[in-house]
Amino acid sequence: MPLGGPSLPRRAATATTERRHPCTSLQSVNSSDWASVSSLATAAGTLVLAVATFAAVRSANRAARAAEQSLLVGLRPLLVPSRLQDETQKVMFGDGRWLHIAGGRATLQAEDDVIYLTMSLRNAGRGIAVVHGWRFYGNWDADQPEPALDEFHRQSRDLYLPPGEVGFWQAAFRDQHDPQYEEACKAVTAREQMTIDLLYGDHEGGQRVITRFSIIPRGDDVWLLSAGRHWNVDRPDPR
Repeated sequence: MPLGGPSLPRRAATATTERRHPCTSLQSVNSSDWASVSSLATAAGTLVLAVATFAAVRSANRAARAAEQSLLVGLRPLLVPSRLQDETQKVMFGDGRWLHIAGGRATLQAEDDVIYLTMSLRNAGRGIAVVHGWRFYGNWDADQPEPALDEFHRQSRDLYLPPGEVGFWQAAFRDQHDPQYEEACKAVTAREQMTIDLLYGDHEGGQRVITRFSIIPRGDDVWLLSAGRHWNVDRPDPR
């Protein structure tokens, strides 16, 4: 047989084996893959942008809350008794009556069926304090619950205490039909320990606080002052 005769089937088998690969052009493969890659890249970019936006908004919210908190702290008052070495203050009432209050003390007096009440205070906060009202108790009870806002007597005039400075509080019982008049009269004339709750806030009308003061008799003519509790009205209590 000729030498080249039997070699033909082998070449055919080789060609057949080579044709088993998919017959697909390079252009069609690249076009399909690039569309998928483009879609995935767009989705990934959108996700990254969403995450970045969320982080930026969250950071901005934290910064805004911190700035708001800092502003409120700058307006927040806190009333405490003045120091014993603070100067004596002279306080006038609407009927022309004058009372003197030494530092860290109260002055209580009953005269002509009127019961005069004063306290020497210091504003330990950073904002101006405006006193809104007061509540009287003829005794001292550490477990006395926080008073309701509608139980407070309204101040007849606004009392302002600047931050870091000494000021005063004043009030009077003039109506003998007031449910607390007899209780106050007995406590003052018998020189018994008593309690005053003050309701006050900042000069913007917010951040209201109730501070409970104890008035303690000492000797024949001295009333010492002490602060027992503070309650937040417009914000959560720190306890």
